[in-house]
Amino acid sequence: MTAQAIVGGVLGTIAMTTVIRAASELGWTRMDIPFLLGTAVTSRRDRAQAIGYALHFVIGVIFALLYHIAFAATGGAGWVRGGAIGLLHGIFVGTALVNVMLPLVHPRMGTPMSASDSTPLLEPPGFLLLNYGRMTPVVTLVSHVIFGAVVGLVAASAESNRTLTS
Repeated sequence: MTAQAIVGGVLGTIAMTTVIRAASELGWTRMDIPFLLGTAVTSRRDRAQAIGYALHFVIGVIFALLYHIAFAATGGAGWVRGGAIGLLHGIFVGTALVNVMLPLVHPRMGTPMSASDSTPLLEPPGFLLLNYGRMTPVVTLVSHVIFGAVVGLVAASAESNRTLTS
């Protein structure tokens, strides 16, 4: 289970990051998850991106492990089940975690309570992450569904291989 979760987490994070990056290049969103994560650790923009990518992949593997626990609890894996879990994950991220919690704990993100003379590195995401663009909620959901589908597909493939070799 652990090896499949690591592989699924890395592949899912690559797919998710690709979708978000493409959406950014198309002008659909200004969301940059590695930059958000990296600036929580450093104020240096050049280092923030590299640190953020490393953190993003570590977090992707951790979430893949949680998805595997959910697969075990719900009777198996698959891309549809993974995508459904990803949808729930995306809804939670977009409505509670990033929207509400991140501005409270991120040391370099502005909040509605920021002083007018301060200059934070990041603006807060706002309601449904809309400060990062009108399509950001859709990009967030789609990218999380894709992440979950990839994790579920890798897990189902591993289950299938175990069944064939048994």
